[in-house]
Amino acid sequence: MHTAHDLDSLLTRRHFFGRMSTGIGSVALASLLQPSLLTGASDPGSRSFGALPGLHYGSKAKRVIYLFMSGGPSHIDLLDHKPALKQHHGEELPASIRQGQRVTGMTSGQSKFPCVAPMFEFKQHGKSGTWFSELLPHLGSKADDLCVVRSMHTEAINHDPAVTYIQTGHQQAGRPCLGAWLSYGIGSENQQLPSFVVMISQGSGNKTDQPLSTRYWGSGFLPGQHQGVRFRSQGDPVLYLSNPPGVDDASRRRLLDTVGAINQMSAESFGDPEIPARIAQYEMAYRMQSSVPDLTDLSSEPRHILEMYGIQENPVDGGYARNCLLARRMIERGVRFVQLMHRGWDQHGDLPKQIRGQAMDVDRPSAALLTDLKQRGLLDDTIVVWGGEFGRSVYSQGTLTKDNHGRDHHGRCFSLLMAGGGIKPGVTYGSTDDYCYNIVENPVHIHDFNATLLHQLGLDHTKLTYKFQGRHFRLTDVHGEVVKGILA
Repeated sequence: MHTAHDLDSLLTRRHFFGRMSTGIGSVALASLLQPSLLTGASDPGSRSFGALPGLHYGSKAKRVIYLFMSGGPSHIDLLDHKPALKQHHGEELPASIRQGQRVTGMTSGQSKFPCVAPMFEFKQHGKSGTWFSELLPHLGSKADDLCVVRSMHTEAINHDPAVTYIQTGHQQAGRPCLGAWLSYGIGSENQQLPSFVVMISQGSGNKTDQPLSTRYWGSGFLPGQHQGVRFRSQGDPVLYLSNPPGVDDASRRRLLDTVGAINQMSAESFGDPEIPARIAQYEMAYRMQSSVPDLTDLSSEPRHILEMYGIQENPVDGGYARNCLLARRMIERGVRFVQLMHRGWDQHGDLPKQIRGQAMDVDRPSAALLTDLKQRGLLDDTIVVWGGEFGRSVYSQGTLTKDNHGRDHHGRCFSLLMAGGGIKPGVTYGSTDDYCYNIVENPVHIHDFNATLLHQLGLDHTKLTYKFQGRHFRLTDVHGEVVKGILA
């Protein structure tokens, strides 16, 4: 039992350590709310405001647009041309190729695993002669701007751990994602908008696709202001952006000032780093009331730009095409990391029909985004990524018929696209066997992929760390090598 003297001592120690922290805490709070006080910068867009004192080395890129194809697009049908597979169509997948690999519970009960050649033709594009499926003609037209990585691989074989893994570097929840790490490390170039924005669209493929958890764009153990801010396609772009009825801007400002003063007293008493983060989020929300409506208003965009993306003259499209155009507008305004998540790629059945519609959703807008960035001089320092959490199996899930089949999850090899930001254009990196099942040249693990992205942004993935529960954590865990073969 504590005596009165013990409680007095405890209170004294608590306040002593709390007040010891407020020297740094107050400085941190001031930098969050008014960075120019510390930096001397009069233009909030003139530099970044992150935790790092500077980049680890010269950067090739300033920002990232990540076009995430949620559900696992079939590399076999889209990007990894395997003409020899036609000779094995309908044959049992050889044990020498499968090598005892585990399969998901969705196909583990099958007695047969017949190989399936793509039902779509492939064609070479550009001076590079890169092969693209007939399903991606617009992206194919950008072949000389794109790097096709055919040798990605991951250990995860189910959606939730696989998405968590490629986003956060760990299959279990609780770690910060790539966008949060960038927001924490190098901040934003515009203090009127979040450094990390997420937009979601539903595709024409699997309408009952797996859900997307908010922790895929979460900040984990990093301060809360670094989590992704989700923009919506209907109503307020951000929840509670508009003032409620009866509340004007002046009233909202007085409310924030009052709440901020109370939070500041708590910060001075306890030194909790989440309190300054909370104040910063309130202030960002207030600034977004004026910056976001202008950002999301496409009425100023020329008609030919809307048509290039596939958006109607009277833009009511709340889907992927509109999100691609918004992504360009965001990075123009200094948003560091924009992630578009397009659902519907989980094609366990009816793949020929579903993947055709799904590819039609994304092909034209994705190519338009590359064209738009390039013509504005933004592609040179913007990395664009197109890909999912894993690929699909060469064997059929369910019954293989003349015009229908499905494909299961496959993490042993898959493909993704990269462009801009110092990534070598017009190249294909890595290769797989004739069954599109195993990597035979230049494997790229998802840790290597993330390490390479950070490298192009001027960050050493081994040095961008955060101490939590006694350990220094990083995005790539304890793994990862920069893939120098794809760097210009």
